[in-house]
Amino acid sequence: MQMASDSSEEAQYARLADTEYLVRRSMTKGYQLFSILTPPIYAGFSLFRRGRGHLTVNRLLSATFYGGAAGVVGGGAVEYVRSSNSTTDTLRARRIRAAFDTGSLRADDHATIGALLFAVLTPALFWKRGAAVYLVGGGAGLGTATGYFTHVIRSASGDVPPKPVIPQISPSS
Repeated sequence: MQMASDSSEEAQYARLADTEYLVRRSMTKGYQLFSILTPPIYAGFSLFRRGRGHLTVNRLLSATFYGGAAGVVGGGAVEYVRSSNSTTDTLRARRIRAAFDTGSLRADDHATIGALLFAVLTPALFWKRGAAVYLVGGGAGLGTATGYFTHVIRSASGDVPPKPVIPQISPSS
């Protein structure tokens, strides 16, 4: 009886690990998506609704900061609901596919590099134009969008990441 209990417990831990990985990945993808969408949407809304005087660096960076936070929360929530309604085998297959998706991993790398660069450069360039938290957080959001677009441009120009060989895992292992 102890053997069946250990196997069930291991399967439960494996399911939790797969769910955690996929939720973290979706939080990252949500941050990237909202960091791309928020600045142009906010700028367009601000220009057309309120006029040019209401579009400032601080407000744009603030909107980008809060948009990225909303993307993290939204992406994580959507993936958690999706994962909790999926079978263990489906979760494992999705996690393996995500772990070996070199295009997605390269996009994440470019976005992270852009976020770090812009989190440092934005406060250096606009120090007097906004609050420090919005300069760093909003700059990171703009850098994430820039890094992601760098990945898209590199892929479109022919520098495609290699296709990985995904190992086949039997259900008994």
